[in-house]
Amino acid sequence: AGGKGKKKKWSKGKQKEKVNNAVLFDKGTYEKLLAEVPKYKMITPSILSDRLRINGSLARAAIQELVGKGLIRPIVQHSTQVIYTR
Repeated sequence: AGGKGKKKKWSKGKQKEKVNNAVLFDKGTYEKLLAEVPKYKMITPSILSDRLRINGSLARAAIQELVGKGLIRPIVQHSTQVIYTR
């Protein structure tokens, strides 16, 4: 009974679009960070990464810097996702 019918074709699967995020700040992105980010209602590394096109570790570093300057303050201190507000 087996092996006679048409062989099932595997779908290629959905390809996730590769995002090419910056690894270091350039002048424009950095100024945008200082100007706009403190105005966001909610600030997380994911949001910064998405909106400023920077990578996650850069987003975390940026958030630490904004906290240091007193521009934003933490709400939820979780090991993986820390949430901040203005």
